[in-house]
Amino acid sequence: MLPRCLRRLGAIVLLGVVSLPGSASARGTASGLPVPAPELLAQRWSARWITHPAAPKAEYGVYLFRRELTLAAKPARFVVHVTGDARYRLWVNGRPVGYGPQASDPAEWRYESYDLAPWLTAGTNVLAVRLVGYGDLAPYASMGLRTAFLLQGDTAAERAADTGPDWKVTRAEAYAPFRADRDDLHTFVVVGPGDRFEAARHPWGWEQAGFEASAWSAPRLLGPGLPHGWGTDVDYWLKPRSIPLLEETPERLARVVRATGVTVPADFLAGTGPLTVPAGTTAAVLLDQGHLTNSFPQLTVSGGRGATVTLRYAEGLFDAKKQKGHRDEHEGRVMLGLGDQFRPDGGARRLFAPMDFRTYRYVQLDITTGTEPLVIEDLSGVFTGYPFKENATFRSDDPELARIWTVGWRTARLCAIDTYVDCPYYEQLQYVGDTRIQALISLYVSGDDRLMRNALELYDRSRIPEGLTQSRYPSYSPQLINTFSLFWVDMLHDYWRHRSDDAFLRARLTGLQAVLAWFEAKIDPATGLVGPVPYWTFVDWADEWAWNSGLGIGGEAPGAHTGGSSIVTLQYAGTLRRAAELCRSLGRPELATHYEQVATGLRAAVNQHCWDPVRRVYADTPAKQTYSQHANVFAVLAGAVTAEAAGELIGRVADDKSLVQATTYFRFYLLRALKEAGLGDRYLAGLGQWHAMLARGLTTFAEKPDPTRSDCHAWSASPVYEFLATVVGVEPASPGFATVRIAPHLGHLQEAAATIPHPRGEIAVSLRRAGAGLQAEVTLPEGVTGEFLWDGKTVALRAGAQTVQVP
Repeated sequence: MLPRCLRRLGAIVLLGVVSLPGSASARGTASGLPVPAPELLAQRWSARWITHPAAPKAEYGVYLFRRELTLAAKPARFVVHVTGDARYRLWVNGRPVGYGPQASDPAEWRYESYDLAPWLTAGTNVLAVRLVGYGDLAPYASMGLRTAFLLQGDTAAERAADTGPDWKVTRAEAYAPFRADRDDLHTFVVVGPGDRFEAARHPWGWEQAGFEASAWSAPRLLGPGLPHGWGTDVDYWLKPRSIPLLEETPERLARVVRATGVTVPADFLAGTGPLTVPAGTTAAVLLDQGHLTNSFPQLTVSGGRGATVTLRYAEGLFDAKKQKGHRDEHEGRVMLGLGDQFRPDGGARRLFAPMDFRTYRYVQLDITTGTEPLVIEDLSGVFTGYPFKENATFRSDDPELARIWTVGWRTARLCAIDTYVDCPYYEQLQYVGDTRIQALISLYVSGDDRLMRNALELYDRSRIPEGLTQSRYPSYSPQLINTFSLFWVDMLHDYWRHRSDDAFLRARLTGLQAVLAWFEAKIDPATGLVGPVPYWTFVDWADEWAWNSGLGIGGEAPGAHTGGSSIVTLQYAGTLRRAAELCRSLGRPELATHYEQVATGLRAAVNQHCWDPVRRVYADTPAKQTYSQHANVFAVLAGAVTAEAAGELIGRVADDKSLVQATTYFRFYLLRALKEAGLGDRYLAGLGQWHAMLARGLTTFAEKPDPTRSDCHAWSASPVYEFLATVVGVEPASPGFATVRIAPHLGHLQEAAATIPHPRGEIAVSLRRAGAGLQAEVTLPEGVTGEFLWDGKTVALRAGAQTVQVP
């Protein structure tokens, strides 16, 4: 595991949307940014990493860097490559240009490429950078080595801008970490700290020309920038950003929930009615965004020397028992959560913008003023996230499904930054279990596969010497959920089904083999089941598998850790089936045959030891003392039971409340088993948990049913994918989505329609029941054929528009 020091995720924003103009010839990377000069991909850079002369390696600190650059004329092109550890924000002549870098690790540290020409002028220009290093307060997603900054000119014409001795730096004494109510949450919170900002200590105007910086220090020079693979030591091996810059879109709060100590003008939230807090006042204002968001708060104030403004952010308000209840309710409820603090200096129109985005539905301002009144000119936000576009549509004759679609897509969007994340409020970590579901949503709703590829690569690089992938990555704190390594292999299979990209997949075969070999070595020769396994063998957050404080783990089924688990054995067998299919397609038949043979043995062992002929279900272990939906789900998905027997089994299991129940997360796999057994029409009737969340006022879908920690959890957004892949029924019929299978599962619906992005265009499907039959209007992209399945009948599909009538 590579060492860490500092923070990587997050962002800061000052104004609206960042745009990067440039000619089409300057583009062509996956990120959409300018392509680096070829020598920067192979040779040591001329720019040096720089830091403050007194910046310690592992302590919190914020630093400001400046470089004055004189140009004879406004350039037509001025490309630079920028990175930092942990997080930077770049301005040119006082205008915000970008922030980064993309989350990764030192072995593939990412940089952003910007064409600065639109912001440069003839004469004196100022490049300005704010850099934050989090030290021991670093969020888990940070994998940096030290607080440092690097800017490299693309060609000789831009290299006067290189970081080196001509830059100036000062410590930003205005900033300090702010912990707010973090400890009162009594849960796992591993995002970075909030900001405490003292306006009187800030050098206002530092990012613009004309600022007097003669007292600032020359930077301490560190090593040069090194392209990936250069030299003998891994010291920030640099690679270009592989995904687009994050979106930044202004947004405004929706309503004032309550106010004490002050009267809020009716037009305050519109930004046209300033809120004045008199001197000597203590006030609190609770605001509602109307829905959960990831946003950079923008607080603008005038006057108020000696005042303190504390901003707190929450997904929902808490009652006296620290329960959230209905998310719209506020009477008798309090704000509890993460926050920032701002101390004005009395100046006019001072802008406070935290260095990282905040996740919130509710924002509370707690204000105390001194001898001067404080004028709050405006409070708004700027939404941020991976720039996914909603390119799919879904409609039906059930209006509740439209609400689930909207809330599910919002959930997926908030859980995608420059990696997928499990939850934006508490962790911002990319876990395999969540990511598999998120990636399918991305492919179906946006058609954008870049974040999925990025995740597959990151997990591959996370593998430990034993072969397993880490369960979350990037993360400076390693975590190993062995079952998540199997889901990573399943993700490779998902990608193979939906994208034609054999070279990328072949590059992952070494990792695939390592994961599967790790599990094969754990097979107990006496039983043929997977034996004892180290690390965390997570299955699901079922109530019966509660968190064990003594062991520091939870969600483990009986035998999952100690050996003999039918669940783990069958999950492994199912992954082997999919790995065999993938390997055979990629020209590795010997691997495919071996994996099929191992899977056959595993299935036979489970049928021998774990099938209970009395209860007619699979037990969790050979002891036949505990039973779950999970074991039987994986029995179907692994092929331990097939054909009519599979349908009979999973149909009973889905209704059997005596079994340990699949939670919100694992119902994704329960549906896979229902579809495998021909019972996909039961899906819509199983959306009770999602309807319940809507009824409790959630605007994103939660980690699990209440009481829940996270109100926004990626794996709970699965209905957005299922409405397209299951209800309308559009799925690949061959690798790379080369052909299409449309097998609707309408349940109680009379009508449904969808459009879905495809690598070659758009798939459009419109369905309407006609008596006992079905009428469908289908349009496939040029060059794509397929088949339509309904009620046991199959109709061939051609490219273009067509009508399908199934009696």
